[in-house]
Amino acid sequence: MSDAQDQEKGRVIGIGGVFIKSPDHQKLRSWYEAKLGLRGSPDQGLTLKWRSHRQPEEEHLTVWSAFPNTSEYFGPSTAPFMINYIVDDLDALLRKLEAQGVEIDPKREEYDYGRFAWIYDPDGNKIELWEPAARVK
Repeated sequence: MSDAQDQEKGRVIGIGGVFIKSPDHQKLRSWYEAKLGLRGSPDQGLTLKWRSHRQPEEEHLTVWSAFPNTSEYFGPSTAPFMINYIVDDLDALLRKLEAQGVEIDPKREEYDYGRFAWIYDPDGNKIELWEPAARVK
């Protein structure tokens, strides 16, 4: 990849979250805690912090969370999982994806920790895109 491509905005720069549906999400969360040491809040999951290879001074985070099977958060996808990708410029990426014919959910959300949008892959899996408001310190 050239330096010019490297600097182009509208890219995925990491995985922001992994979300899994389960018929017994508390049991699943407990299993991951006991077997893999993934400890977190029952309501918000856990946070794994990491640093960018290109900008090691910046700390990022990836959230892992189990959802009840009844959660509609992944809808209309019927997949039992959803991946959240961290992006460097949500608007630029959405413009690129729209030009490429990618299905984009019209819903947008904004919080003090960032902006969110959703797209769908060819199999109908819902993908969450997150542009953090500021780097985690």
